[in-house]
Amino acid sequence: MGITHPKFKAAVVQAAPVWLDLEGTVAKTIRYIEEAASEGARLIAFPETWIPGYPWHIWVGTPAWTIAKGFVQRYFDNSLSYDSPLTRKIAEAARDNQITVVLGLSERDGGSLYIAQWLIGPDGETIAKRRKLRPTHVERTVFGEGDGSHIAVHELADVGRLGALCCWEHLQPLTKYAMYAQNEQVHVGAWPSFSMYEPFAHALGWETNNAVSKVYAVEGSCFVLAPCGVISQEMVDEMCDTDDKRSLVHAGGGHAVIYGPDGSPLAQKLPETEEGLICATLDLGAIGVAKNAADPAGHYSRPDVVRLLFNNKPSRRVEHFTLPHDALEPDLNASAER
Repeated sequence: MGITHPKFKAAVVQAAPVWLDLEGTVAKTIRYIEEAASEGARLIAFPETWIPGYPWHIWVGTPAWTIAKGFVQRYFDNSLSYDSPLTRKIAEAARDNQITVVLGLSERDGGSLYIAQWLIGPDGETIAKRRKLRPTHVERTVFGEGDGSHIAVHELADVGRLGALCCWEHLQPLTKYAMYAQNEQVHVGAWPSFSMYEPFAHALGWETNNAVSKVYAVEGSCFVLAPCGVISQEMVDEMCDTDDKRSLVHAGGGHAVIYGPDGSPLAQKLPETEEGLICATLDLGAIGVAKNAADPAGHYSRPDVVRLLFNNKPSRRVEHFTLPHDALEPDLNASAER
């Protein structure tokens, strides 16, 4: 009797958020969750900082300009806190539609923001909350950092071993290797959009970064779901108040893709300005065939020559402690001797 391997349908979002509108983007999130479930998907992946949209304003103007225009305050106010009623609505949507969700968001925690991915199970319970390990370039003017505990792969009954990274975390060889070494089967690589600084910054463009997603699939011998945001004309008009700013960004930039563990494309791309879902059936049996050729963290590795040091423990900014009771009591004998 032959062994059967899990197969399931996955959906990837290519769309513009309701930019800097928390409630509007949450409503749009739930609509996509419902649409993906109605098409039979058991997993849906959203772009980087889908809620409330990527802070594109930091790429077109100075920090002083972003403050004066109100973008800094609006972005903070419309970022998502995990203890909010809107968060519960998203979890309920995952539960009601019995679908696993990997949601990109700007996470608000106290007075800080983080580029985050929230993994929600089909029961509406949290699988993991991760943060981008190192924000990229000018993102550091907005976001804090994650730690090694956020470089993790999770064993799930419905969709296999699931992991996630954001954007240029996929350019970090050691971070990728830490993921590969956890035998990841399905990877969500979330991207914001590819229409900023085009065409004079090729490294930020879709060809380079789709290639990065493809290489991740081959190196990791895993499926890669790469959701991608779209910059709408309304977003361009709101951000760009001068001709020099308008020269830096255009509407579009959507290049969502799905790759198999051999790097083959599994779904037809949408036009870069079009919103919607792309879907594919993932057959986890293909992973064993791919790893037979090359498993960089397994039989194709040489740990006697090169190996990875990986600290996967949470980083605590504050350590609480108490002194032993006797340390708080005055030493009366020592006082008498003096």
